[in-house]
Amino acid sequence: MDVRVVCEPSMAVRPESDYVRVHTCSDPQDDTITLATIERVIEKPVPVDTPRPTLAKRIKTLIMRAPMTIDEALGLATSYAERKKIPVVYAERG
Repeated sequence: MDVRVVCEPSMAVRPESDYVRVHTCSDPQDDTITLATIERVIEKPVPVDTPRPTLAKRIKTLIMRAPMTIDEALGLATSYAERKKIPVVYAERG
């Protein structure tokens, strides 16, 4: 299975309903260290008797603020996405 890695800002709207999100930022104590958070996000429509559609978003944190390079984080996220048959990994830099 091919997994696409897409670099997007953190507030972008995503067309997929099941994806892996990677967020990286500098450690506030040491700006030479990069911290990575990897999450699986599943969005499902909620049946509600209202005219506006509603989405329920479930976020499962796989790794939270672990020290690793951006390439290592993307490698782990891509590997996870391949195993779970998730087609897209979104990379966000904070």
